[in-house]
Amino acid sequence: MNARDAIKLGIDTGEFISLGYLEDLTDAEFLRRPHPGCNHINWQVGHLIASEHMMIEKIAPGSMPELPAGFAEKYTKETAACDDAGKFVAKGELIAIYKAQRAATLAALAKEVDDNFDKPTGVDYAATVGAMYSLQGSHWLMHAGQWAVVRRQLGRPPLF
Repeated sequence: MNARDAIKLGIDTGEFISLGYLEDLTDAEFLRRPHPGCNHINWQVGHLIASEHMMIEKIAPGSMPELPAGFAEKYTKETAACDDAGKFVAKGELIAIYKAQRAATLAALAKEVDDNFDKPTGVDYAATVGAMYSLQGSHWLMHAGQWAVVRRQLGRPPLF
């Protein structure tokens, strides 16, 4: 296994767990917060999509499809406290946007030259190109822990 394969494995594992937690949640449940001080799932997923778009564009310019007009603006720190479903994107559309962005991330990773994985990004939380790609799986996993809590609050059994 090479670095590209290991990074892809981490991204794919994050996707498997994350989409598993999200699969049977409704739009209304996407507005649940695991705790009053936490962001609701819809906001978290939108944030993850916008973040992935921004991060991969930084290391592989021109590789990501454009986000829908106004998408990133719906998922900012300023909108995190909002509970109005009309201000956000519905679950089905969120997942479709995610799948398009993730496909582009994986395509960019597949084209990445091995020597680039050690190149600095200038970003403290993902200092190298390899770390930035790797973050795409772990960032989703970080948020997925909150979704597991919401699922339990809703009476659903653990998945994993």
